[in-house]
Amino acid sequence: MSDISVEVWLYGPLARYGKEADQGSFANLQMSLPQGSTIADLLQRLEIHDGERGITFINGQLSAMPGLKPDLKYILNDGDRVGIFHPQSMWPFQYRHGVKMTDEMSQVVTAEKDSGLHHTYE
Repeated sequence: MSDISVEVWLYGPLARYGKEADQGSFANLQMSLPQGSTIADLLQRLEIHDGERGITFINGQLSAMPGLKPDLKYILNDGDRVGIFHPQSMWPFQYRHGVKMTDEMSQVVTAEKDSGLHHTYE
C-alpha cells in the first residue's frame, strides 16, 4: 500500500504538537500516512489526545466540535487538508448555522435534540 499526503494545520496550544513546525499560534505540517488512515490514526501519530481538540475541519467541512466527534473513523485521502483547533479556540455558536459539514457530522447534528449547539461545552 502506498502512503498518502495530508496537510495538517494545528491552532492555538495544539501548535506545540507540530514540533519544529510550531509557529506559536499555529503549525502547518505535511504528513505522510499509510493509505486507509483515519482521523484517529492522525491524532495518534501527532500524539494529540482526542479531548485536547475542539473544532475540526476536513477540506473546509466541519467534522467535529466539542461534544460531537463523529470523525474518528473518517478515512483520509491523499491531498486532504485537516484543521484542528484547541477547545479554547471556539467560534460563536450563532455562526455555525449553514456551515458545510462532513456527512458523518451532518448525521450526528441532525440526530441531536439541540442540533449540537450549546453555549458551553464540557
